Amino acid sequence: MLLIQQLLNGLVMGSVYGLFALGFTLLFGVNHVLNMAYGSVFMWGAFAGLYAVTVLSVSFPVALLIGMAVGGVISVLLDLLAFRPLRRRNAPDFSTIASSIGANLVLLTLAQKVSGTQVMRFPFDTFPTVILQAFGLRIQLLQLIVIAIAVGTVLALVYMLYRTGFGRRIRAVAFSERASRLLGIDAGLVDMQVFFVSGALAGIAGVLIGLAFNSVHYMMGEPFLMQAFVAIILGGLGSIPGALLGGLVMGIVQSLSYAYISSAAAEAITFAVLFAIILVRPTGLLGKASTVMRVQRQ
Repeated sequence: MLLIQQLLNGLVMGSVYGLFALGFTLLFGVNHVLNMAYGSVFMWGAFAGLYAVTVLSVSFPVALLIGMAVGGVISVLLDLLAFRPLRRRNAPDFSTIASSIGANLVLLTLAQKVSGTQVMRFPFDTFPTVILQAFGLRIQLLQLIVIAIAVGTVLALVYMLYRTGFGRRIRAVAFSERASRLLGIDAGLVDMQVFFVSGALAGIAGVLIGLAFNSVHYMMGEPFLMQAFVAIILGGLGSIPGALLGGLVMGIVQSLSYAYISSAAAEAITFAVLFAIILVRPTGLLGKASTVMRVQRQ
């Protein structure tokens, strides 16, 4: 029974990893941007949700929407200020990474000033504490909500990318920005929309993590950025379902490591699993079958 409980805990944590990695891999798949400030967007989404509850006294669903909106807006501002000027100059990829690192430091510094480096917490009545008993397992309602949001987000993104006109425009810009412009597609607008969706996903993940651990602080996004790298490599670069699958694998491996081996060794075991999977599947678990972007943007 302990094993099943740990698997459930791993699914919950993996769902959050996957949700965080979704926006990260969407940016990489469409815009070829390794946004090193993505962890700060995640963190600011959590701050927005927290202040929405504590200052504005809104309900949890409204706070989640506010965190999503703030994450999306910050991500768009990063595009306008840090990435788009470099794209217009055909700057090398390293310049984009360096620019995002600088933007990340700015966002971290602002959050440090706002929070005073304090760890802040959601009020205990933000989300109802409901414990469900099933087959000897203790399941929190919040855990079910996290899993449902992660799975629902993947399904919505896949539908959007492959079943809507907006998704076709995204895939056209990802394939070739030059060709998409000849087809009358506003590539700049599409890039802005992709950045907003990516940031919104980070904002949702930030609010959920802040509430699940009841801890919001200015450095909370940095560990998740590394986890996102591992998740998207495991799942396959540019793969939307792969990002969730990679996150789930990570969450389960870490949960089992904490329970049966050692918390100190959990991270090392996670990377060992990554190496083993990459040796067998160099493109990741779903990298070949479900990649949003297959060729370099031109």
